[in-house]
Amino acid sequence: MSAVIPVQSAPADRPAQAKRWTVAQIDALFALPFNDLLYRAQQVHRGHFDPNAIQRSTLLSIKTGGCSEDCGYCSQAARYNTGLERDELLPLDEVLAAAQAAKDNGASRFCMGAAWRGPKQKDLDQVIEMVREVKSLGLETCVTLGMLREGQAEQLKGAGLDYYNHNIDTAPEFYGKVIGTHSQDDRFDTLDKVRGAGINVCCGGIIGMGESRRMRAALIAELANMDPPPESVPINHLVQVEGTPMADSAPLDPFEFVRTIACARITMPSSYVRLSAGRQQMSDELQALCFLAGANSIFYGDKLLTTGNPEANRDRSLLERLDMTAV
Repeated sequence: MSAVIPVQSAPADRPAQAKRWTVAQIDALFALPFNDLLYRAQQVHRGHFDPNAIQRSTLLSIKTGGCSEDCGYCSQAARYNTGLERDELLPLDEVLAAAQAAKDNGASRFCMGAAWRGPKQKDLDQVIEMVREVKSLGLETCVTLGMLREGQAEQLKGAGLDYYNHNIDTAPEFYGKVIGTHSQDDRFDTLDKVRGAGINVCCGGIIGMGESRRMRAALIAELANMDPPPESVPINHLVQVEGTPMADSAPLDPFEFVRTIACARITMPSSYVRLSAGRQQMSDELQALCFLAGANSIFYGDKLLTTGNPEANRDRSLLERLDMTAV
């Protein structure tokens, strides 16, 4: 591939910055012979991380269902009939019990997710207390609460929050086919608030929603060209939930998913690249290929918000078979 040429352009509604990767350059990475792409990704990975180490995070849904948004993949959107019951915010003692169990099982980061468009102050106050108490257990903390208003990121930072997750989901040109109740720029606005408050950014996307390969390249370009790129990059494989608009999406070639992981690693060499949603449907062999391609973080536990996740014992067995250690 030719040398990377910075591009000095950006959408008019976001500040201009030097672009490190163009969509065409990342599309060219996707098009490399599979073995060549993995070889390049492995070289980059070894230059920045221990290739045999995996970071483990556990995700707990602290408020499930009833979300007002229309994200086409989401079981928690109130407008879709997915059979999911709406629950209130979990009490602090239940959250702490789950966090302690996650730590006992080897997780180093505990993530808390709430199905909101954005948190009301009374709800944020309770989440802030959860963050403080989970931190006291010796775990890193992450929350995903939707879109933030002015001052809310600073409150979370004051509680000691380590990471805020807010995915951009897909390429700009495909976003409107997935979500209509808010724009991708609304998401960038929240990410700017998070970064401005000094909180680490966790931001990725979802693969397999019917997007083209070039759109996958465009998603990776958006992530890689953040300044700086996200510290954590979750790459989700669509879980087809009955009752959602994305339930009948055509299956994605597993090797295309591996290519996406490799392109994320090459373009974001210092970021943790995480296997997230959809991992339950992946074979051990496919996960091993993803690790070879540069994935070095997993969500670890029995459930990922509302969908299944490989059991901790299966994960431990897989990592042992691959001679990989947890960090």
